[in-house]
Amino acid sequence: MQPDPPHPHPHPRHPSPSLIAVVGATGTGKSDLAVAIARRLRDTGIHAEVVNADAMQLYRGMDVGTAKLPAVERHGIEHRMLDVLDVTDEASVAAYQSEARTTIDGITAAGGIAILTGGSGLYVSSVLHDLDFPGTDPELRARLEADLMTEGRPALLERLRALDPQAAATIDAQNGRRLVRALEVASRADVVRPTLPAAPRAWRPARVLHLTRTREVLVPALHDRAAQMFASGLVDEVEGLVDAGLEHGRTASRAIGYAQALDVLRGRSSEADAIEATGVATRKYARRQVSWFKRYRDAETLDLTFAPRDDLEALARRIVG
Repeated sequence: MQPDPPHPHPHPRHPSPSLIAVVGATGTGKSDLAVAIARRLRDTGIHAEVVNADAMQLYRGMDVGTAKLPAVERHGIEHRMLDVLDVTDEASVAAYQSEARTTIDGITAAGGIAILTGGSGLYVSSVLHDLDFPGTDPELRARLEADLMTEGRPALLERLRALDPQAAATIDAQNGRRLVRALEVASRADVVRPTLPAAPRAWRPARVLHLTRTREVLVPALHDRAAQMFASGLVDEVEGLVDAGLEHGRTASRAIGYAQALDVLRGRSSEADAIEATGVATRKYARRQVSWFKRYRDAETLDLTFAPRDDLEALARRIVG
């Protein structure tokens, strides 16, 4: 017999904040719970909208590989910060922070509640916490990108270790774009580095729900999810995005699942190998997400390991009353 749906930790008795965040690793059920909460609020006469905080769901046409909820599963709930970039655009957390906060301000000014949801840790934190982001230095970045091409990732990682050992210890060393960005920031003494402080200050009052699943259940689910993405037409989706310039996009083309599907299209990989590579990459990404969100000390942790999707409405009622 499966246990009852989880109960959130007791919440202080004061008016609900106008911002609720649903965060956690890939595959924990964030999008579905965010919609369930919004529907419950709607049923009680409170307007609510979902604000996306998944960096890859910002891109138009990237649906299958990002697990973007189809319109029918949004149940009439308005979703914001979805499909706002072309695949040739480079996502910027600084730009996202400004636009997402403006969106949330608009929702709350009209008397509604914004439900921020996503697993891109820095994007979530850019909204929830009082973080400042450094600007870019085009000339420095161009030099570093040239160095990446000529020297390779290991050499840039060693340079980053010398400048910022902490950043080097936590960065995805296989992601050349992030290495370049980290080196750009570390090389400039006049900027504030975009990291999460040990005790971050809140942008505004927010209720944060941190969704988790046990590793024993989450890991195989992520590999099953990778297989399902390809079975649901990821390669066909990517083929269509190639015509839109996907391979020229510095961010979108490197997204988990999309890079592997491109390899299939270009004959560099079999579909079976691409599925395996996608599952491995997703598992590594989920591990980094778990580490990031563990630092949200004021979050209410909800273990959804054994929570069936049908029970989300009951859970939403427990969360918002």
